[in-house]
Amino acid sequence: MITISLCMIVKNEEEVLERCLESVADLVDEINIIDTGSTDKTVEIAKKYTDRVFFFQWTGKFKDARNESFKYATKDYIFYLDADDVLLESDRKKFAKLKASLHPDVDAVSMFYHAGVDEYNNVTLKYRRNRLLKTSKQFVWKGDCHNYLEVSGNIINSDIAVTHKKNGHSVGRNLSIYEKKIANGDEFVPRDYFYYANELRENGHYEKAILNYTIHIDHTNGWIEDKVYSCLFRADCYNMIGKSEKALASMFESFNFSKKPRAEACCRIGYHFQKKREFEAAVYWYDAATNLKPDPNQWSFSYPAYSTWYPHLQLCVCYYNLQDLKKSYEHNEKARKYRPQDERILFNKKLIAEKLGLNNG
Repeated sequence: MITISLCMIVKNEEEVLERCLESVADLVDEINIIDTGSTDKTVEIAKKYTDRVFFFQWTGKFKDARNESFKYATKDYIFYLDADDVLLESDRKKFAKLKASLHPDVDAVSMFYHAGVDEYNNVTLKYRRNRLLKTSKQFVWKGDCHNYLEVSGNIINSDIAVTHKKNGHSVGRNLSIYEKKIANGDEFVPRDYFYYANELRENGHYEKAILNYTIHIDHTNGWIEDKVYSCLFRADCYNMIGKSEKALASMFESFNFSKKPRAEACCRIGYHFQKKREFEAAVYWYDAATNLKPDPNQWSFSYPAYSTWYPHLQLCVCYYNLQDLKKSYEHNEKARKYRPQDERILFNKKLIAEKLGLNNG
């Protein structure tokens, strides 16, 4: 059986660190905690689980701290988590099975990252990350803010998921890192433009985000998957500043990179026509979204709502306006399977059932 070093960087994580370590401590053979300047009880909590607590002066770059944490690994493989991540019980079982069966010629194992979960435990955002790494390969973190690992060799995809349970959001923190990078005259690679644009969008700087998304889209280099979402997120920004036709054009431009529609694009296009009360066109795009299931081996962002409850809820609204109450009710029920207590869905159910003369049970 392989051995595993857990490597983590932390700072002021007293609210979540114990939850994280409880979910994984018995699955790993070594825990390395690198503290970058905590002033709360983080270190005290960490020492309940390991005596391998180290200190590192924060440089302003996450890659430096993450690479530092990897230096302390002494086992066959490195597994990394953030303090607000957990392994749920089903994934703990899968992890234990993987550990018992993994062939030592594997250089890395990718796992899903469930970056968001709604109140009904539906995953709202997921993507793959290389999560278990052979220590001897000395893989290195790159990127000042949104880091990534340069990994090569024998990589396998697993169905294990790490679940992110974030308590809050550090508004503006990542944006300031990028702005410092600009002020220093540091080079921007294509992924920097993408993630900088994301930070600008999330902080309400829509026009500046549009500019950086466009630079990313037009760049001759860069990951195609990121360009798909640059088109879609740029469309969101255009909508926020009232330029709906430019938004639509940006949605369609995503097809140049994805080659076939994604559910995330179809729902956005459907909503464009729904707002214009062009319900038949909207139905076409929402229906397409329900038939586009995410590829389990897809590494880029995936938003499951766009192929599950969300298009069905919007199809309920569209068919209601088209006076097809039976289809409206059917799609509302499909949405209700995912969000059983959603007030909007329950309201629709009661309203349409009364009109159809159904027992609203």
